[in-house]
Amino acid sequence: MVGHRSRRKSGGVMAYHGTQNAILAAAQSVSAGYHPAPLSADVQPDRPIGYGAFGVVWSVTDPRDGKRLALKKMPNVFQNLVSSRRVYRELKMLCYFKHENVLSALEILQPPPIDFFTEIYVICELMQSDLHKIIVSPQPLTSDHVKVFLYQILRALKYLHSARILHRDIKPGNLLVNSNCVLKVCDFGLARVEEPDESRHMTQEVVTQYYRAPEILMGAKHYDYSVDVWSVGCIFAELLGRRILFQAQSPIQQLESDHGLLGHAPRSEGHATAEERE
Repeated sequence: MVGHRSRRKSGGVMAYHGTQNAILAAAQSVSAGYHPAPLSADVQPDRPIGYGAFGVVWSVTDPRDGKRLALKKMPNVFQNLVSSRRVYRELKMLCYFKHENVLSALEILQPPPIDFFTEIYVICELMQSDLHKIIVSPQPLTSDHVKVFLYQILRALKYLHSARILHRDIKPGNLLVNSNCVLKVCDFGLARVEEPDESRHMTQEVVTQYYRAPEILMGAKHYDYSVDVWSVGCIFAELLGRRILFQAQSPIQQLESDHGLLGHAPRSEGHATAEERE
């Protein structure tokens, strides 16, 4: 199992499951006062319900049992080498994920004949809403709601990071929620395995700007799990204030907004200036 970590003491296992059960029990009590809009009121059968980094998601009905599912369409998967690599990464991750707070693939539809093979369809669990819709809705959010949502986000990230996976696009729209307040991280179109070699450059075209870490805004060629943690911090503040914490029109303004609220890092914690390096 991806991200599985053995626990050496049975007491640690019991403590872990005790904490997990307590949180799930809290989620059930919180969900009693949480009522998202009915799925049928917002989503018509077999229509697009969301758009990811590299695909579109449809709400569909499984003809075998009538169950409602999410169908993700990945178009033009062989358009170029970069697109093919990203699709391969996402499919491999979705097939291996086994965690309550991470969306996984239930099935991959058999492709058509090779001459017409340009799209891939993935079946996933259908969730009723996402954190962005909840934040902008008039639905009250108590401190218990915030705790339950934040715990599940961090739990999912611990699972991903223990498997050396960077999500690189954590934002409210990629955090799906159902009527029981169960949260699942989705959309792994920008995810990748950690790059241990700092001399190898990583793309900066990641993370929605409002949730982008300062090092990426400043053009860092290499980064680590902290970019996901920064995004979670922004979402935490957004849950409390019901508005985007750092909202700017450009990356430069975004960086200024970050520094305006948090201040500049001490010189000892940042990189040396050009004069100091000389």
